[in-house]
Amino acid sequence: MALEKFVDALPIPTVIKPEKKINNIPFYRVTMKQFQQKLHRDLPPTTVWGYNGLYPGPTFEATRNQPIRVQWENELPFEHLLPIDRTVHGAEPDTPSVRTVVHLHGGRVRPESDGYPEAWFTRNFENVGPKFTNRVYEYPNCQRPTTLWYHDHAIGITRLNVYSGLAGLYIIRDKDEASLKLPSGKYEIPLLIQDRSFYPNGELFYPTQPGQEPPPAPQPPLDPTIPNPSVVPEFFGNTILVNGKIWPFLEVEPRKYRFRILNGSNSRFYRIALSSGGSFIQIGTEGGLLEHPVNLSSIIIAPAERADVIIDFSKNAGQSIILTNDAPAPFPDGTPPTADLSQIMMFRVRKHSFCPDICPDRSKIPTTLSCLNRINPNEASIVRKNTLIESTDEFGRLKLLLNNLEWNQLPLTETPKNGQIEIWELYNTTPDTHPIHLHLVMFQILNRATFTGDPNGPNLVVGPPQPPDQNELGWKDTVRANPGEVTRIIARFGPFTGIYPWHCHILEHEDNEMMRPYEVLNNPDFNPGKPILEQCKDESFAQCFDRKSSRHIAHDESDDY
Repeated sequence: MALEKFVDALPIPTVIKPEKKINNIPFYRVTMKQFQQKLHRDLPPTTVWGYNGLYPGPTFEATRNQPIRVQWENELPFEHLLPIDRTVHGAEPDTPSVRTVVHLHGGRVRPESDGYPEAWFTRNFENVGPKFTNRVYEYPNCQRPTTLWYHDHAIGITRLNVYSGLAGLYIIRDKDEASLKLPSGKYEIPLLIQDRSFYPNGELFYPTQPGQEPPPAPQPPLDPTIPNPSVVPEFFGNTILVNGKIWPFLEVEPRKYRFRILNGSNSRFYRIALSSGGSFIQIGTEGGLLEHPVNLSSIIIAPAERADVIIDFSKNAGQSIILTNDAPAPFPDGTPPTADLSQIMMFRVRKHSFCPDICPDRSKIPTTLSCLNRINPNEASIVRKNTLIESTDEFGRLKLLLNNLEWNQLPLTETPKNGQIEIWELYNTTPDTHPIHLHLVMFQILNRATFTGDPNGPNLVVGPPQPPDQNELGWKDTVRANPGEVTRIIARFGPFTGIYPWHCHILEHEDNEMMRPYEVLNNPDFNPGKPILEQCKDESFAQCFDRKSSRHIAHDESDDY
């Protein structure tokens, strides 16, 4: 099904406003619904899911250290939009088809507001998961200004819920970042990139068997040895959407723009570039601004990674520039993208600014963007060896595991104490790159190194460490663990205690056991409310405790709303 590119203008997601304030804390009510939305001029309306009837969901704009509360409500139909594999853990036949729970990805939040996979709930909270505690989530925003995102995280069906449309952006701001005079207002634009496939009638296509392609492609014969529908190893769509539009265009002025780029795809990596040969100036990662800007001709963005970039169009007046992609799927050694998948969107640069005489480009790109302390590896209390392993399930299907353990296998193997610094080594024994995400914490990448042999055996040989890429030197919540390499990350765990997930953010892997819980334990020797002198102020745990609203949310508190 051929769709003409660059015929629809890029939509800018709506910014959500609070319903009211309670005790000076903004309160939001967000409802998940099923609806139809036009994704392309020549495609019939598509049935999707979204927050407040929008795909992607509305953008939250929060202020650092100003908490907000959100009541997430499920008003979706009782039957899922997509077929469910009932052999996947968490999606067994006795569980409801439509379960949701919202995770603020990258948020420094208490466990009851994290969106734990088993804290799901159904329509009107009629059924809830075994870890469900409260209807209202509190997001303290006690972290650096940055681009986060929120998305569904229900165990066993995350890949289906996110694919159906349950994702949106969440931006934290503060006065210090505003004072830098980076491009802002209409010159600051989020780009949520996703891939999808469609039936000719406009409805979403998602495979029910490995190797299945959308019509009119011939369908492979059903494999009688595996369930139908069946989970697939990865999903790679044949169409690219940005902010919910297929191959859109954006009219820009010949000046600097800031783009907050998010890879919201299930499995696809992107290596983006500009057809003009121009450069990106990357200023930030998942954890906020880098210390210094980095000039790049291309950027690799794995699922869930964010890249905060500035593009200067001042020398491109009158040109049309395509945002391109040349990342193989799966990454890094899979099939190169087709001609369609090598294009993401188009920038149409006007010959003149809309008002060159009264609104010249006064935005800046400072040589120093932020205060950023490197965590000292010598202060790590432990070095944890973690292995990424490729296995098969009882049906012979691909199954990826962390440390050769499934989600619910006990005991918990990662149990850092609050305030402790740990180094995690990620040995990838599989042929693909995996974007590994830790909930609760931001971390730093120490290095990567090639290895041979069994990571847990006597024949392990590790090569010399290689530093992270220049645009990986900031705070991260998702890291690319490349095949045949050990990736070393370092984090101070906390400031909250409790159980959180860590997992691969290829959603088909996450749903099929490449996810483990870890627990931050109480540490009587550490006071998270006491500032650590050498830290930059916006990295401090203490900011999470210097306000009245840091109290625990009572389970029945939502009744007051």
